[in-house]
Amino acid sequence: MSPLPLPEIAPDTQAAPKAARARRIAVVLFNLGGPDRLEAVRPFLYNLFRDPAIIGLPAPFRQLVAHLISSRRDKVAQGIYQTLGGGSPLLPNTLAQARALEQQLWDAGTVRVFVSMRYWHPFSDAVAHDVKDWEPDEVVLLPLYPQFSTTTTASSLKDWQRAAKAAGLTAPSRSICCYPDEPGFVAAVAKLIRAGLEDAAPHGKPRVLFSAHGLPEKVVKGGDPYQFQCERTAQAVVKSLRIEKLDWVSCYQSRVGPMKWIGPSTDEEIRRAGQDRVPVVVVPIAFVSEHSETLVEIEHEYRHLAKAVGVPHFVRVPTVGVEPAFILGLAGLVRQALIRTSGGPVMCGTGLRLCPAGKAGCPQPASGA
Repeated sequence: MSPLPLPEIAPDTQAAPKAARARRIAVVLFNLGGPDRLEAVRPFLYNLFRDPAIIGLPAPFRQLVAHLISSRRDKVAQGIYQTLGGGSPLLPNTLAQARALEQQLWDAGTVRVFVSMRYWHPFSDAVAHDVKDWEPDEVVLLPLYPQFSTTTTASSLKDWQRAAKAAGLTAPSRSICCYPDEPGFVAAVAKLIRAGLEDAAPHGKPRVLFSAHGLPEKVVKGGDPYQFQCERTAQAVVKSLRIEKLDWVSCYQSRVGPMKWIGPSTDEEIRRAGQDRVPVVVVPIAFVSEHSETLVEIEHEYRHLAKAVGVPHFVRVPTVGVEPAFILGLAGLVRQALIRTSGGPVMCGTGLRLCPAGKAGCPQPASGA
C-alpha cells in the first residue's frame, strides 16, 4: 500500500523577527603615545611640538620650531628610550588597561575598547576608521588623563573629532573630560602609597611628593584648570589615606625651555627633603601608565638626585596601571556616560562642573548643567 502523500505546507510569509542585536558600544582610550623604537623618537617629538596646543604659533613657525626642538632633543631622548629597552612601554600598558576595562563592562552590551594615541601610533585617523568599521551604536571617549588640560585632553579630543569626521563615523558620542577625584582612581593611588610609606618608614617620617607633569605658568594663568585639578587629586588621596599629620606636597616635573613653569618643581622638593633629612615617597599623580617620565625621570634621575642631596630613602610609587579599583572606576565613568540623558556631549567624571568659574579652559559650562 502506498504511503499517503504529505500535505503541502504553505511558506511562512511572516517569519519570526530576528533577535535584536545587542547594543554595540565603542570606548576609545586616549593617551599621548610614545616612540616604539629609537628611529621613531625624532618624529614623535616633531609631532608633539607641532601641536598648536603645545606651541601656539602660526603653522609655518610652529613647524619650524618643532623641527628645531626635535632635532636638538633627539639624541638625549634616544638615550632615555634606550634605558627603556629601545621604546616606550606606554602602548602595551594602555592596551592592557583596554582589555581589563572590556572585562569590567561585560554586562553593558557588546563592548570593544580601542586605544588612540596623540603623537605616535595608533593615531586617531586609523582608530576612527577601525571604530567605524566595527559599526558601534554609541561611542564613549575616555582620555587617560585624570586631570583636564587644554594641552592634553582638549588636544586629543579635538584631534579625534577631526579624524572621526574624516572617517565618516556618525555614531553618537560622549566625552569624559576629567575625573581627578574619582573614588576608584583615588583608592588605587592610596593603596600604592601605603606600600611606599611602609617601605620608607624605617628611615624616618616620610614626605609624600605628588608629582605631576608641569605646564608653563602662562598656560595656567590663561585659565587652564590642570593645576587646580592635580591639587584636587592630591587632596582627595590624602583624605583617603587617613594619616594624621601626613607630610605631603604637590609638585611638578619635566620642565623644558626657558619659560617659567608652575611649581614647586619636584627636583626642588627633593633637594628640600635632603636638607630636612627626610625620606621621600614620589607619587606620579597625573600619570596612569608607566612611561619615560616615571621609569626614567623619577626612577633614575630623581633617585640619583635624592642620593646626591642626602635624602635618607627614596621610593617611587608605581602608576595605577590595571589596579582593580582604577579599572572599576573607569568602568563606572563609561556607564555614567551611557545612561546620562541630559547635558552636552562632554561630561565631568562628577557629572557636574568641578572647576571654579575663573578656569576658562574648562569645557563645562559655568552653570554646571
